[in-house]
Amino acid sequence: MQLSARNALKGKVVKVVQGAVNCEIHIELAGGETIVSVITKESAEKMGLASGKEAYAVIKASNVMVAID
Repeated sequence: MQLSARNALKGKVVKVVQGAVNCEIHIELAGGETIVSVITKESAEKMGLASGKEAYAVIKASNVMVAID
């Protein structure tokens, strides 16, 4: 697999919350942090995403905002 995105974080799926159209995928990274992504239910099913499966959180963004209180 080759991607143009520079941020591909390897982890393990720890939770899948299925909705009617989309699924919430919780991926735990090596340091214990969790990233949550919302993808289509069809994509989650095609990839066989389930708790315990290894997966990558791939982040590609042209902008990252910074905020303060």
